[in-house]
Amino acid sequence: QVQLVESGGGLVQPGGSLRLSCAASGSIFSIYAMGWYRQAPGKQRELVARVFSGGSTNYADSVKGRFTISRDNAKNTVYLQMNSLKPEDTAVYYCYFDLYGPRDYWGQGTQVTVSS
Repeated sequence: QVQLVESGGGLVQPGGSLRLSCAASGSIFSIYAMGWYRQAPGKQRELVARVFSGGSTNYADSVKGRFTISRDNAKNTVYLQMNSLKPEDTAVYYCYFDLYGPRDYWGQGTQVTVSS
């Protein structure tokens, strides 16, 4: 059993920054990838950023240059540093871990609201 706990969401003004964290616990032996998705009201869930076991990363075009994903392997934790936030970044952000198994594990979601 694996549990993911997210933190760091909130309300921020346009141009501001937030840092999301996602800590995994439980039966974790090997991690293929970890990352973040988001879902805005009325829209499909979309990939924001992910980092693979070898260190390579993917970012959505809309966040490139503004968001940075990082990880702490010793703590089984993934972070998302979000800078220069825009109103269109408003969404519920979900972290996930791919552990080479038949399913991915997901966090509970954290709300990020960018508004003046």
